[in-house]
Amino acid sequence: MSSQKSGTAAEPAMERRNGISLWRQIADQIRLAIGSGEFADRLPPEVVLAARFGVNRHTVRSAIAALEQEGVLRAEQGRGTFVKRKQKLAYPIGVRTRFSEGLRGQARDRRGVLLDHAVEASDQRTAEALNLAAGSQVLRLETVSEADGRPVSRATSFFDVARFSGLENHYRDSGSITIALKSLGILDYFRRMTLISARHASASDLSDLRLSPGAIVLVTVYVNVDAEGVPIQYSETRFAADLVELSVN
Repeated sequence: MSSQKSGTAAEPAMERRNGISLWRQIADQIRLAIGSGEFADRLPPEVVLAARFGVNRHTVRSAIAALEQEGVLRAEQGRGTFVKRKQKLAYPIGVRTRFSEGLRGQARDRRGVLLDHAVEASDQRTAEALNLAAGSQVLRLETVSEADGRPVSRATSFFDVARFSGLENHYRDSGSITIALKSLGILDYFRRMTLISARHASASDLSDLRLSPGAIVLVTVYVNVDAEGVPIQYSETRFAADLVELSVN
């Protein structure tokens, strides 16, 4: 391993003792450079990137390999490493946010898959979001939403089990929260609030969204309410950041 070199004014130095692998930090920096347009078509040679980040070429190669696996880059023997340009899916977030409707015209097949479900005691945050007493029983759904067979989001959702018992079966059959809720008498619902952030994907998100280590996910935490304004759903959804961009209306 080469000795530590300080980063340039435009490039932060790699942190060697912060618990995040060097190759993953470099992959993140390459993603940022692609997003900003600095690497518009192809990457600089490995030796240039190694000097830029103050690491050896093997570490750079590991970062590039991860981004290739994720579909961000494409290596061509004897020619170099190129940026794979793919149009992101635009996912609108508004008062009536619906997965299938939001991707209409962008994907032919849009469906949800139930990974797991359980009835459990709510924690304080979930109880407050659903306007329930702390410790009330809630139904937890673990789901993945797909567009043309590609997973684009992974969600953990909570519902008042007293009101929505059996919701998991309706969701499993339909692949749609909207249809499942309609089966239980909720003809329409509305988004009351959404918080958006970004973070590294967890191990389960990497697996379920088919991402490589170091991938970034966009996170939405939200509450949906029925026509009377009563909370019916509290969820956290993680979107693959290289595949989806969020549009807040």
